[in-house]
Amino acid sequence: MSPLPPNPTLKQLEALIGEWEVEVPQFPGQRGRANFEWLEGGAYLRFHAVAPDPAPTSTWIIGRDDSSETYTTLYYDSRGVSRVYEMSFSEGVWKLWREAPGFWQRFSGTLSDDGGSIRGAWEKSPDGSSWEHDFDLVYTRVK
Repeated sequence: MSPLPPNPTLKQLEALIGEWEVEVPQFPGQRGRANFEWLEGGAYLRFHAVAPDPAPTSTWIIGRDDSSETYTTLYYDSRGVSRVYEMSFSEGVWKLWREAPGFWQRFSGTLSDDGGSIRGAWEKSPDGSSWEHDFDLVYTRVK
């Protein structure tokens, strides 16, 4: 059986590939790890994060319909929480969002010019109209 070729719709995500240290500035002194890696030779992207307490450990599987600019991400974490997010990555800006009854979420992070860090923040909303800051994240590339 021949392997799948890399998925061309995921090409722009190459900038994220690698290992990252994770910090939540609201919880100083604690660090986690994250890893972006290709699955099935580039057919999908896997993001696995072991975050500092109290954040959960999580795995994301990322793919994209070739007729859309928006990625779909399947999320599952150590609390047993399962979610589906939409995602974009363009010009170094990484965004994730979901619209669920009673609990909307969104993340925006910016990749540094040298590709060595991502600084971002999560926000939450009960209805999609009034948003509040949830927490910040800083990713620093390890390799």
